[in-house]
Amino acid sequence: MSDPSVDSLKESLDKFNSIAKKAVNHFSFLIPYHIDLLNYSENATYIIKNPKDTSEKYILRVGRPGYHTKTEVESELQWLQSIDQHSELKVSLPIFGDNGEYVQVVEHDHEEFYCTLFTFLEGNAPEEDNESTLIQQFERLGTITAQLHEHSVRYQDSLQNITRLTWDYDTILGSDPKWGRWQDGLAITPERLQLYEKVSNKIKKRLKQFGKNHNRYGLIHSDMRLANLLVDRDQIKVIDFDDCGFGWFLYDFATSLSFIEHKPYVPDLISSWLKGYRKVRSLSREEEQEIPTFIMMRRLQLIAWIGSRDNETTRELGSGFTVETDVLAMNYLKK
Repeated sequence: MSDPSVDSLKESLDKFNSIAKKAVNHFSFLIPYHIDLLNYSENATYIIKNPKDTSEKYILRVGRPGYHTKTEVESELQWLQSIDQHSELKVSLPIFGDNGEYVQVVEHDHEEFYCTLFTFLEGNAPEEDNESTLIQQFERLGTITAQLHEHSVRYQDSLQNITRLTWDYDTILGSDPKWGRWQDGLAITPERLQLYEKVSNKIKKRLKQFGKNHNRYGLIHSDMRLANLLVDRDQIKVIDFDDCGFGWFLYDFATSLSFIEHKPYVPDLISSWLKGYRKVRSLSREEEQEIPTFIMMRRLQLIAWIGSRDNETTRELGSGFTVETDVLAMNYLKK
């Protein structure tokens, strides 16, 4: 007998594969083409290759329905173009379809899927098990993150006009959680519920005190986890701005520790990142002391994400991710 969950995942992938093939037809310069699935998580991401010249590559993203409006996707692309024009950061840029638009609408079973073709960037994700190299890379990541935040502050007036999600306490852990409730995560026992409630309440209190000053809060990437970084020799490039929105700058750093918050080398990553960040932007002692708050907020958000999603990553992490959070939670409450 087949596993229903496996069948469901295959059905979802088959649907996205079908949509991707339809989307490619909106870019006549791609024909003929070869298409392969790169990643399936929030969205389905594909690599498109020219069979006659395999060095010619593009990235196609098929967005999951109901997560963003077409205007929100276009706002993401507007920010990418602003970064490309006004900073030294290397980002993947959108490509016009035959209709002169960046976002292609593909209908499937009475649903609309927003598809975008991007330029391809070379590189590979950092390796979480290569401790010494990762620590070195986090210094460079800190510098890049600071450059991104400097751009956000410098162009905040024009960026406020774009339509993106807000990432604050309410939308991460509170009354309107965009990735689901952590209370509905895997392995949430009554004891664990009580422990995490204390953590969540402390986070809420400290963030209220921390405030949303324009030097601390603005347009951010919001998902700078290792899978969204590309290491290319001495360069680190940031990809996948799908979750970009308005939030605390330090939340960006917390997302860089996604899924590895419990690793013993995290203090070294923090020190390295701070060193790189301060080469570009100042960061007060008060802000530095609040880093554990943002790390814990992200960790609880990921518990919610794992409990509300069904993909290879969430299946691999499972309830063990929640169990490993207990020590982090208790240590946070002691500080």
